[in-house]
Order: sequence, then structure tokens, then C-alpha cells
Amino acid sequence: MPKLKVYVKNNQTEVKVPVGIRLLIRRCCQAVLTTENFGKDAEVSVSFVKNAEIRELNKIYRDKDSVTDVLSFPLTSEDGTVEVNPETNAILLGDIVISLETAVKQAQNYGHSLEREIGFLTVHSMLHLLGYDHETSQLDQRIMREKEESVLEKLGISRDVTFVDPGDKN
Repeated sequence: MPKLKVYVKNNQTEVKVPVGIRLLIRRCCQAVLTTENFGKDAEVSVSFVKNAEIRELNKIYRDKDSVTDVLSFPLTSEDGTVEVNPETNAILLGDIVISLETAVKQAQNYGHSLEREIGFLTVHSMLHLLGYDHETSQLDQRIMREKEESVLEKLGISRDVTFVDPGDKN
């Protein structure tokens, strides 16, 4: 089975990162790669930031001066060339940046757990890192949404299920 290395960094202090969230993120990333039959060693970086930072990144890289929930920065070039870690030969898929402040608000608005929201945002961004884009057409949007829901369902993370940390003994 191919290896996946997920680097998770918390660059904000506004929201406490829930216990078990790093494992959840790794499971989400692995599930997307498995579903997409990726089949190669890979590395992904996931960072938690505050609204001000994600707004700045959105302005710089997407020319949108607004807060967003998540941004994806694929390292695959438009001609399909990939970057490889010379030490591990793993493909560097790219970076995922999540605003935890926005994730909390969205979880409340949708009536589900923060863990479910972070899981959704991670799956959504992983699909972007693999080349999917919901902004190109309604069909692409539908395909991406179906893939997101399929992966979350396989992980047992539905809209109405609260995340349970496998390490929690209560």
C-alpha cells in the first residue's frame, strides 16, 4: 500500500483544535487517494489559520478580498508535471489551508460537528489537489460533490453523525 505523509500545522489560536482531528485529517486524505486509485506515495500539508490570514491568501492567490473556509494549493503543474520529495520519492500533492474560525461557523450553520466540517473541507481540498474543480461547470460541481459525499460516507462521517475519536475510552 502506498505511503501517505500528512503534515498538520496549527497557525492560529482562536479555536482549540479538537482531539483526534489530526487522525481524522489523515484518514480523509488517505480515503480520497484510495477512492481515486492514486497508488503512489504522497505528501500533503494541512494548515489551520485564522480568518485574517485566509482572507489575505484568498486576495493574493484568487483575487478575492474575502474570508473563505478552505484554500487548496496543488503542486501539480498544468502540464501534469509533479514535484517529488527527493528524499522519499513521494509526490508532493500540495497544501490545504483551513480557517478554523470559518469552519466553526459553518458547522453551526449546517447543524453538524466541527469534526464533520473539517473532514468535509479536507476531502474537498484533496479533490482539488488531484485536479477536480467545481467552478468550471455544473457537471464538474456535481461530480465533485458526489465524490465528497461518497468518501465521507465510506469514513462514516455523515451530516448527522457526531465524530467519535477512536482513542476516546468514554
